Amino acid sequence: MANECCTTGSNVMILACSGGSNVGQLSNRAAVELTVEGGGKMFCLAGIGGQLSGFVQSARDVPDMVAIDGCSVGCAKAILEKAQVPMKTYLVLTDLGIEKNKDFDLKSEDILKVKDAVKEALVRQ
Repeated sequence: MANECCTTGSNVMILACSGGSNVGQLSNRAAVELTVEGGGKMFCLAGIGGQLSGFVQSARDVPDMVAIDGCSVGCAKAILEKAQVPMKTYLVLTDLGIEKNKDFDLKSEDILKVKDAVKEALVRQ
């Protein structure tokens, strides 16, 4: 990323909801973009949910992690709790004022809002 002041870098594990709504897809899209920009590394939340031992152990061992849920249903949070993976940094996109709907035409300003919120949360960690 050109502006490194707002991120802890590529050692951050990013676990994103990929649910069937705009906020699930915003979570996923922001995780992809942050990974491409060097702000962390997207990791497979489904592998943790499937209780695949290597995925679960990697999530338990990582020093920095952010879990991003689209809404208050909290699927990512539930997956981590069930796998007994400690929650480090956690965001819910509807808490950012983004309304949940079925509009998959994602707005660039919403993607930026999510990315900025992730960076800010990691700085506060």
